[in-house]
Order: sequence, then structure tokens, then C-alpha cells
Amino acid sequence: MSEDVLETIYRYLVTVPPSKKYRDFIHEVVKIELASGAVVKIRVIFIDGSFLDIYWSSSGRYSLHYERRHIDGTVYRHDNAPHERHQHLGTFPKHFHRGSEDRVEESHLPEDPTKAVEYFLDFISSLIRT
Repeated sequence: MSEDVLETIYRYLVTVPPSKKYRDFIHEVVKIELASGAVVKIRVIFIDGSFLDIYWSSSGRYSLHYERRHIDGTVYRHDNAPHERHQHLGTFPKHFHRGSEDRVEESHLPEDPTKAVEYFLDFISSLIRT
């Protein structure tokens, strides 16, 4: 992975095909930057006020965190932090928090960052549209 993984994800999110596909539920896509200008994460804000924070390091560590606690008390997150308590999962260290921090299951998130974001956006769109 290059140092520009987040830039690649940002460009992907604001290009025409993804913008058209998700236009009805994405309100805004913003870069969260340090004072130096380095991008530390991408935030996707949805029409219902929920948001997705995307962190993806050049070393391949990632967290895609979808925050809905203010709407229905739920949180969804794909990440690959190697928590010992999740070693039993077949996809370890990849795991998925489904609705809460404590409800953890296998994650089948694609390895490619842009495909991973699209995979999760498809999941998020089904939650927002219901």
C-alpha cells in the first residue's frame, strides 16, 4: 500500500460512478487532516446524520467505523486490530462489530481499499433505506 491510500479512497468516493450510486444517501465526504495537511481519515456523512469514518494506513491497518448511536444505539465496524479475544474467528485478525462493540463476527471485507469501502457502503445503504 502506498502512503496515499486515503487519498485514493477519497478520490474514489467523489468520482462520478460512486457519487451517482450513493448520491441519494451521502450528504458529504470530507478529509480529516492534521495541521501539516496529512490526511488521517475520511468521513462520509449520510443524510440521516450518521457517518462512516475510514482509516487505512500504509501498513494495511484499517478501520471502517459506521456510527449510528445517536439514531438507534448501534455501531458497525470492520477492522483488523489483532485483539486476542477474537482469535477464534476464521478471518482473524479481520472482524466485524455488528450493531455493538460486543457483538463480533467474521469479516469478509475485500482486501482492496476501494472495494472494501464500496462493500461497506452497500451494507450501510441497506440500513439507511430501511
